[in-house]
Amino acid sequence: MSGRAQVRHPARLTKRAEFLAVRRGTRRRGPFFLLEVLERGDDGPARLGITVTRKAGNAVERNRIRRRLREAVRVHAADDMAPGTDYVIVGRREILNAPFAALKEELSRRMSGRNPVRTG
Repeated sequence: MSGRAQVRHPARLTKRAEFLAVRRGTRRRGPFFLLEVLERGDDGPARLGITVTRKAGNAVERNRIRRRLREAVRVHAADDMAPGTDYVIVGRREILNAPFAALKEELSRRMSGRNPVRTG
């Protein structure tokens, strides 16, 4: 066993029908992404899907957005995901220029359902 800490990976949404089903749930809008949440009503593991539309940029930029989101979930927000819930993150272009710490905090806040921190 290596000396690296074990990090929890959420299960993945893989089929188009699963992504479309989550659209029936609630939406939580943020400055970097839209989070769609659907409570399945079972006590299975939380599942995650990430999508980035072509409006967000070319293929390289879209892949960078997906990688940043996956890493933020992996290291920070996976613990905030409720069992029996599906999450779809629709990434926006603003993720590319956002500080990673801000992205992690926003993702964690939206996944746990906490109100955003308002400043000013």
